[in-house]
Amino acid sequence: MIAKPIQTDTYFTIDEIQKHLKNVEYIIMAAPAPSHFKDTPIQFSIFLNTQDKFDKDIKDAILDKFLDDYKITNPQEVMSQLMPVGFSMSTQDTPMPLLLVKSQDQKSIPYTIMHVIDFLGDSEKFYEAKVDKLTGWSYSYN
Repeated sequence: MIAKPIQTDTYFTIDEIQKHLKNVEYIIMAAPAPSHFKDTPIQFSIFLNTQDKFDKDIKDAILDKFLDDYKITNPQEVMSQLMPVGFSMSTQDTPMPLLLVKSQDQKSIPYTIMHVIDFLGDSEKFYEAKVDKLTGWSYSYN
């Protein structure tokens, strides 16, 4: 079976984003890393539903908790900061978070600010991203 690319149908408005995130604690996304990253075959993005700024000790503790909870090893290229995040609907069951790095995307796609932890790593728990080269995300609600 050949996986089809995720087709974005629509982007959420700012009001839709706020309503959607009402009871969301965090979203974890796993995607295949570029093939030359043999020791870190998965790109993880963790979207924390907060706009709080954290100092380094708190950032490190949060990352350590996710590494432990999801059995993620060898974290590399870690970025942990407030970032613009949009949301899109596709044929998937839940909206896909979109880390908006490019300024043109920030100008054309509605977004909210979230604390994002983005890094390369490895985990046997994310077989679909590691072996099947699929992207997926999961929501945690409070």
